[in-house]
Amino acid sequence: MINRQYLNRLLVKTLVSILGAGVTYFVWMGVFLLVSPFDNAILEAIMWVSAPIVTAAGFTVGIYLMERRRGEQSASFVRILVWPLIGCTAGAVSVYPFGPMLIVFGMFVLGTVGVVLREGYVYWKGRKD
Repeated sequence: MINRQYLNRLLVKTLVSILGAGVTYFVWMGVFLLVSPFDNAILEAIMWVSAPIVTAAGFTVGIYLMERRRGEQSASFVRILVWPLIGCTAGAVSVYPFGPMLIVFGMFVLGTVGVVLREGYVYWKGRKD
């Protein structure tokens, strides 16, 4: 049975990671809007490919900072990054056909799922039954 303290910690870590993803996506969008008038196909492709990476990095920063703050045994940044990156990439790819500007919704939903799955994995791996 999962205890209430763990669920509260999971909720806070998830909310902080969503906030981190929001900040990084906001910065990415600002850069994208500044770059888009150049009408350069290669630069535009680089920006679209970087969206899930930047957003996943934001999710990861939130988790990493929360774990460091609480003194938990934190995995490396890259090991945490894998989970939201898979979610953000899957979200972007699945929503892109409906319109490229909608990828934010797919990235945030599946990126959050990646964060929750990572936390579940860490919980079950560290359980002492």
